[in-house]
Amino acid sequence: MGRKRTKHHNLPPRMHLKKGRYYHVTTTVPRKWTPLGDDLNEARKQWAELECEKVSAEDKTFNCIGNRYMREVLPTLKPNTQRDYTQYFKLLSAVFGDMVIDAIRPYDIAEYLRVRGETSKVRANREKALFSTIFNHARAWGYTDITNPCIGIKGHKEKSRDRYVSDDEYAAVWACAHPTVQDAMDLALCTGQRPADVLKFNVTDIADGSLSLTQNKTGKKLRIAIEGELAEVIDRILAKPRDKVNKSLLQDPDGQRLSYFALRSRFDKARDMAGVNFQFRDLRAKAATDTEDLGHAQRLLGHKNRTTTEIYTRDRIGELVKPLKRIQKITPT
Repeated sequence: MGRKRTKHHNLPPRMHLKKGRYYHVTTTVPRKWTPLGDDLNEARKQWAELECEKVSAEDKTFNCIGNRYMREVLPTLKPNTQRDYTQYFKLLSAVFGDMVIDAIRPYDIAEYLRVRGETSKVRANREKALFSTIFNHARAWGYTDITNPCIGIKGHKEKSRDRYVSDDEYAAVWACAHPTVQDAMDLALCTGQRPADVLKFNVTDIADGSLSLTQNKTGKKLRIAIEGELAEVIDRILAKPRDKVNKSLLQDPDGQRLSYFALRSRFDKARDMAGVNFQFRDLRAKAATDTEDLGHAQRLLGHKNRTTTEIYTRDRIGELVKPLKRIQKITPT
C-alpha cells in the first residue's frame, strides 16, 4: 500500500505533479514514470487509459480535446496555419474551455459568431471553422458521438477581395522599397505566385530554362518559363552579392533567406512612404488580370477551375461587355 498523499489531493492514485507536469507512476520496482503532459484534463484521460478505467465526463471538456488537437495535429500543418490556429484556439478556449463537449449547442456557436462578429466577421468565421475541426476530431477520438453543433450554423458573409493594383501604384511603392522588396515584388508579379511561394524559391529551382515550384497551398506543381521580364529579374537578383551556400533565391544582405516578416515590414514601410494602399498578395491578382488571357492566367496561378480564375480577375477590373448597338436613325420623309 502506498503512502498517503500530503499534497495534491485532487489527483487520482498513481498520478503525480512534478515541476508543473503530470506523471503516471507505477507501484512496481523500479518505478516507471510516464509523462502525461501539463494539462490536467488530458493527463486524467491518459491516466484513465493507463489504468484501464472509463474516462469521466470531466475529461471531455473542449480544452482537454483542443489541447490534444494542438499537440498532435497542429504540428503537421503549415507554419502560417499553425500561427493562425494558435491565435484562434486561445479565443475559443476562453469561451468554451471548461464546457463538456457534449453540452455545446448550435445556439452557443451562433452566439459566438454574433458576438465575435461585432469585432471581426472574417476572424469569427475562421474560429468557427477551427471549432468544427476540433469537434470532428473529438468524434473520431471517441470523446463524443453527437452531431457537430456547427452544422447548419451559417457564418458571416464575406466579401471577396477586389483590389486591382495599377501600374502607377506599383511603381510608386517599388521606388520607395528596400532592394529585397523590389526583387520580391518583381518576382511575384512575373510569376503570379503567393507571397509564401515567392519567398521559398531556390536557385536550384532554376533548370532547363524554367523556374519550378510546388505551391504551398494546393501542392500544384508548376514550371514557369524563364523569358522576357522574368529572365531580367532573375539575372538582376543573381548578379547581386550573395551567400553561395544558401540556395535561396531571395536573400537579405547578410546572406540569409528573406523572411516573411522582413518582407512584410519593409513592404508596409514602402507602401506608407508612397501613400498607396494595397497588399503584397494583391500582386498575384494583378499578374492574372494583366495577362488578359484567362487560359494563361489559370495555368500561371495554378487554379484547377477556369471559373475561379474568371472571378479572380473580373472582380478587380470589371467584366468587359459590349455596348448596345446604336439605334438606326429614321430619316423623316
